[in-house]
Amino acid sequence: MDVKLLNHAADNIRILAASMVEKANSGHPGGAMGGADFVNVLYSQYLVCDPDDPTWFARDRFFLDPGHMSPMLYSVLALMGNYTIAELQQFRQWGSVTPGHPELDPSRGVENTSGPLGQGHTMAVGCAIAERFLQARFGDVVAHKTYAYISDGGIQEEISQGAGRIAGYLGLSNLIMFYDANTIQLSTEVDAVDREDYAAKYRAWHWNVIEIDGNDPVQIADALEKAHKETSKPTIIIGNTVMGKGVVKADGSSFENQCSTHGQPLSKSGADVSETIARLGGDPQNPWIVFGDVQALYEERRKRLRAVVAERRKAYDRWAEANPDKALQLKSYLEGRLPEIDYAAIPHKPNVATRTASADVLSVLGEKVGNMIVSSADLANSDKSEAFLKKTGAFTPGDFSGAFLHAGVAELTMASIINGIALHGGVIGACATFFVFSDYMKPAMRIASLMELPVKYIWSHDAFRVGEDGPTHEPIEQEAQLRLLEEVKNFSGHPSLLAMRPADSAETTVCWMMAMNNMHSPSALVLTRQDVNDLPSASGDRYRDALQAQKGGYTVISHDNPDIILVANGSEVSLLCDVSVALATEGIRANVVSMPSIGLFNTQDESYRDSVLPAGITHFGLTAGLPLTIRMIKGFNGEVYGMERFGASAPYKVLDEKFGFTVSNILARIKQIMG
Repeated sequence: MDVKLLNHAADNIRILAASMVEKANSGHPGGAMGGADFVNVLYSQYLVCDPDDPTWFARDRFFLDPGHMSPMLYSVLALMGNYTIAELQQFRQWGSVTPGHPELDPSRGVENTSGPLGQGHTMAVGCAIAERFLQARFGDVVAHKTYAYISDGGIQEEISQGAGRIAGYLGLSNLIMFYDANTIQLSTEVDAVDREDYAAKYRAWHWNVIEIDGNDPVQIADALEKAHKETSKPTIIIGNTVMGKGVVKADGSSFENQCSTHGQPLSKSGADVSETIARLGGDPQNPWIVFGDVQALYEERRKRLRAVVAERRKAYDRWAEANPDKALQLKSYLEGRLPEIDYAAIPHKPNVATRTASADVLSVLGEKVGNMIVSSADLANSDKSEAFLKKTGAFTPGDFSGAFLHAGVAELTMASIINGIALHGGVIGACATFFVFSDYMKPAMRIASLMELPVKYIWSHDAFRVGEDGPTHEPIEQEAQLRLLEEVKNFSGHPSLLAMRPADSAETTVCWMMAMNNMHSPSALVLTRQDVNDLPSASGDRYRDALQAQKGGYTVISHDNPDIILVANGSEVSLLCDVSVALATEGIRANVVSMPSIGLFNTQDESYRDSVLPAGITHFGLTAGLPLTIRMIKGFNGEVYGMERFGASAPYKVLDEKFGFTVSNILARIKQIMG
């Protein structure tokens, strides 16, 4: 190991990172400069990737948790040949490939979108789980390492507890995490808010803990060697680093370990940029240089990687020849192809809760979809995800032959892990809990939406009809929050979330089919705890009728020249069907519309929307959530009856009566509207 050369390369990264922030007049140079030594050793000596095919499925993955340290990542990836100097110079500018916080781009080596602290390393845990899952089925031809980089902010975020606990419990020896322990935060030193013994904490979680000088390339390499030899535990390398390493003032005196270098250009921090660049070996007049010896170091690394990858590809070809069926199966997984599933044939008992109908589907998925992982936050027997578990088995320490992750009571951790599973590729991820606890999952949902990950959310206990558990467990505003994400377009122009609240078992099956087929955004199923009546069938085949849900909304009960249109989703649709029958006895023709996905309906052409919600007819909406949920429907123009208060603790039928979700009350309101 040429220590002098490695230090020179790390200084090169520091120069580029500081220059990027300086040119943009915005960003975070200090942490990037302190972490340069680790990423330099990792990329120049250890991380295995294909320089000619960055998305090669067996590559090592690197997950950056502190997204504000993007200058460090972009700079080392530039040395790897993934970015040009010109692209570094466009840091934080409109349309650039070097945004302020990294955005998913595996073709350039960016394996995750990061920014909200704590999620990056938790996604790495999910990626490591996915790798172990595939390795258990296909062997070492799919094996690789997952590296994570975490800072004081990420380790302070509560999500780190769930990630640390789960990774340690499962014995993810393929996971190696570097903790950048630089003692400095944005506004304070770490010891102003934190006195935890992180080494002791991670040892308690059954991690392999290594403590080093995080700016010493020899110690970094030695730690990585030890981590590679670990066979039963994940490894955390606690690297004591220097914030703003190499930063000096105009007189050449040190300006390291300063909070001021964390979140602003060096020129605004009290440091001298020119003197700093000069002391690091660069040209202050032209800092945008890759030193010749550094260029040679990384070119040699690319040459070695090509040889390593060539051998691994040959090993894969030999394995594929010896295991043709498994090779075809792996290929189908990596290409995202689904097995044929006869959703129409999935049986349901009459008039069941939609969570029960979901369980019927999950049971089939557990049998048919060999690359699907489902998780639950300690509610598998209640959210009914246990139907999948019974067909597969749960992960246990060192054993990934099953396909179910018991996440414990850690909803955000679970959702972020599922994101990492999806990011790995070749694996479908789903997670389940009560709908009200989707609040805990929102940050991971948002990141999943940004990255366009096809994860599946299973949320049961969807309304105040949770009943006796009371208002803490009764979602009121949650659906409206989901619908807001439906309104936001992702970078591909699609709704960033497909949210579905099915009305009966047939719709639940169709919604599951839609979720499984949706590959450009997360999908969510919002399900009832209580039994609901099956909707009437216009065709005599309720499943065939429910296929219309693929347009987001459709007419369940239709009359020629209707007097009023009744609109709802979920369990309220069957109530409106009963209301429609009652109105008919009085000569009032009431169409009933089921709207499981408002966002999807809103994307349909105007002619279809108008056929479901004709403009010249009175509309009436019903929802167990906030009234504005229904008002989000394009073309809806009328009154909405919903919840404008938190729920209460009582049997759900009592709550229906008290809150006015009865045929008699809705009937009276409609008559009043119609005069």
